[in-house]
Amino acid sequence: MADGTARERRKPMIGLQPENEADWSQYRGVMVLVEHRDGVAKKVSWQLLGESRRLADTLQAPLMALVIGHGVADLAEEAIRYGADRVYVCDSPELGTYRTRPYSRVCLHVIREYKPEIVLMGATYTGRDLAGAIATHLPTGLTADSTQLDVDDERLLLASRPAFSEKMLATILCKQFKPQMATVRAGVFQALPRDETRTGEIVAVAPQMDAQQIATHVLEFVAAKDGVDLEDAEVIVAGGRGLSGASGFAVLKELADALGGVVGASRAAVDLGWIDHSHQVGQTGTTVRPKLYIAAGISGAVQHVVGMQHADYIVAINRDPQAPIFKIANYGIVGDLFEVVPALTRAVRERRQNGSDMGSAGADLTLAGERR
Repeated sequence: MADGTARERRKPMIGLQPENEADWSQYRGVMVLVEHRDGVAKKVSWQLLGESRRLADTLQAPLMALVIGHGVADLAEEAIRYGADRVYVCDSPELGTYRTRPYSRVCLHVIREYKPEIVLMGATYTGRDLAGAIATHLPTGLTADSTQLDVDDERLLLASRPAFSEKMLATILCKQFKPQMATVRAGVFQALPRDETRTGEIVAVAPQMDAQQIATHVLEFVAAKDGVDLEDAEVIVAGGRGLSGASGFAVLKELADALGGVVGASRAAVDLGWIDHSHQVGQTGTTVRPKLYIAAGISGAVQHVVGMQHADYIVAINRDPQAPIFKIANYGIVGDLFEVVPALTRAVRERRQNGSDMGSAGADLTLAGERR
């Protein structure tokens, strides 16, 4: 009896066995979900289209986009300008606000009908929720929080993500199911330049549920008052262990406010409880691509650098002239951040009061320091 029970437990779940009779050759192309809020696309959507254009060209297959919402016709046109060949659009009032069930029904219908071989979504709250629901129902594999993507000669998606306490990258393949799915961190890829001359096909898709079939109803969307949007920030002033305590972030916030930016942090500062994890930049936090990144009291560990190295301008402030952060900085200031940062804040405020143009993100800020 015990042996029989053990054998039963070792049997794979029927729903997860490969469809032996499935013809995977019918699956072609790469599909990207265009995530948005109130009709404004998340930057990760255009970043994904940029990288997916490369994957689709390698596979010699079409690049498709999926747009779900209400009043989203403009987003479909934008998806073509950012690289898509074909856009599937499901536009309906009941889809105006994200809810898992109606959105997943649309995704499942489009995937089963048009058979993309790869489906990609941003590793956002919405993307993680939706991708998991879809992969479960198909069923197929899902690589979460990917930071690198590629394809091999057998058309397999090579999705890599941090593993083993963020010390290694694990490359994950889904050999027996289609589509191959992954969610991808924001900021790790770059969007293609917007091309007004591109043309493509737009295909209307019917909603798969009516309002009466949806169990939940959205009464109101309330944004977090103290939330931080690192992904879309053009200026980030980040602090690390060199701040010596939580109070040091108040100094950084003054500079961030003066520049119209937000405050970021290294993992060390977060682990010490000085600031909330939502501010963390790096491999275990948020990957960012701001115009200006100021790193104050951050040594430059590789786990942090991989999350901010693609900023247009990097300014490092550290008392240690040998700190690794200086190797990737455009400008380096060797000094006490509690003297340097307030001086920069005063300089920015004076320029603004005098009516000087700081630029949209303050990225043209002239700093006295060594050019690295």
